[in-house]
Amino acid sequence: MELLFVTFAFISGLVAQKLKLPPLVGFLAAGFILSINGFESNELLVTLADLGVTLLLFTIGLKLNVRTLTRKEIWLGSTLHNLASTLVFVLALGVFKLLGISSLATLDLNQLILLGFALSFSSTVFAIKALQDNGEMNATYGTMAIGILIMQDIFAVVFLTASTGKFPEWYAIFLFALPFVRPILYRLLDSVGHGEMLVLFGMVAALVFGAALFELVGMKGDLGALVMGMLLAGHSKASELSKTLFNLKELFLVCFFLNIGLSEQPTSTGFMLAIVFMLLLPLKGILYFLIINGFKFRARTSFLASLTLFNYSEFGLIVGGLAYKMGWMSGEILVGLAIAVALSFVVSAPLNRFGHALYRRSSKWLREHAEDKLHHQDRPIRPGSAQVLILGMGRVGTGAYDELTSRHGPICMGVEMREETADHHQRHNRNVITGDATDSDFWERILDTGKVQMVLLAMPHNKGNQIALDQLRSRNYQGKIAAIAEYQDQVDGFIEQGVDAAFDIYREAGSGFAKHVCEQLTPHFEPPQQP
Repeated sequence: MELLFVTFAFISGLVAQKLKLPPLVGFLAAGFILSINGFESNELLVTLADLGVTLLLFTIGLKLNVRTLTRKEIWLGSTLHNLASTLVFVLALGVFKLLGISSLATLDLNQLILLGFALSFSSTVFAIKALQDNGEMNATYGTMAIGILIMQDIFAVVFLTASTGKFPEWYAIFLFALPFVRPILYRLLDSVGHGEMLVLFGMVAALVFGAALFELVGMKGDLGALVMGMLLAGHSKASELSKTLFNLKELFLVCFFLNIGLSEQPTSTGFMLAIVFMLLLPLKGILYFLIINGFKFRARTSFLASLTLFNYSEFGLIVGGLAYKMGWMSGEILVGLAIAVALSFVVSAPLNRFGHALYRRSSKWLREHAEDKLHHQDRPIRPGSAQVLILGMGRVGTGAYDELTSRHGPICMGVEMREETADHHQRHNRNVITGDATDSDFWERILDTGKVQMVLLAMPHNKGNQIALDQLRSRNYQGKIAAIAEYQDQVDGFIEQGVDAAFDIYREAGSGFAKHVCEQLTPHFEPPQQP
């Protein structure tokens, strides 16, 4: 039975992928088709589906930057949207109920609110995939969308925890001591190395240290997985751990989507409900645009972020699935919700693929804020009198900045992706701004580059420098360009692409080291004897 489920899920996912749709659309469809043909879910599939949700929350926690969530536009924006969209959906569904849609006729106000709440979420999985495909994970609109999605995930976990109706045990108070255990967890993560031991550590951290521990004190295990991920998020291996668990998590989530499809057979009523939900989807997108734009972001940022979030969510399905189990939601409504999620991905995928073109066509109708009133993260970048632009303010970029400044005065502007690093440089009186030079959105904001005579590509990864070079070429930059590289073939590649100077940082470091030793130690070597 399980082999049939997996095989059919693979075929359906492959068909969806060939149609340029997220594979999870195919997994949902596979579940529906199997259900129509008389198949039912089983205990193993349910267990694997629960594991997928737990690992999803754990990996979200691993990527969680608490500092990002404290920004007003993130926590307040996501809260306002969830409240506003839930209210709008409740009112709209109430109107459809009065119009005589039979499946809504029996719902009371509490059930309408629960359904509106489930519809208010957007898909974390879909949005991150769309941003990765477009190469804009670090764009202003991308970080805004991800922050909102993480807050929504937290709302969902809080709901899942509260929905059990159980109060935590008195000794749950000891969970507040978990941050003091973090150094032990860090040492343990350091000691496991890589490969299969890292995978096992992730599973134990999520399922035992997180989920099982929280369930032991009477709290929802999913919340424990999220908290455990957050505790480990500051470790240098957090990103590697997340990537290591990625395929395992995705495999288990296949079972989740299959299980949703197998829960109830799709009916004509379910399809009608899905059409109703899809008619309400534009309202959700409009609310996103109005709220994000209300925090003084550019119309472009608000528009693209809204497109990224223009869908229904797998977390809405998780909320709906729990409500169905608790008897708060009928099977027909869960089916309608699942079909609407799949349809929203079908609609959202091409919109995100052609988002920039859609913005260019729509921009003339979108009102823009005055430049001096824009959010500080979204204001145009004006190099001013800077004659040298240094992309990447790590050790190499900082050294170049200080050397050029000591020789020629304040002629440099540095660009650094990490906000805390940029803040550090600003405190040391360096002219450094926060920005991602690999992101097209960053280059859209740069104005008045006429005085910039030279650009130094000093980012630590060759791919980043390559992307920045492509961005400069696409904008017909005519000044000098210099780049650093890790290997000689990369140096040769930059020279072939027309870079004016390229340097092998290891070779240059060795040469500089030898020069420094000779200057400081002034050794007196005897001339080598001739053989």
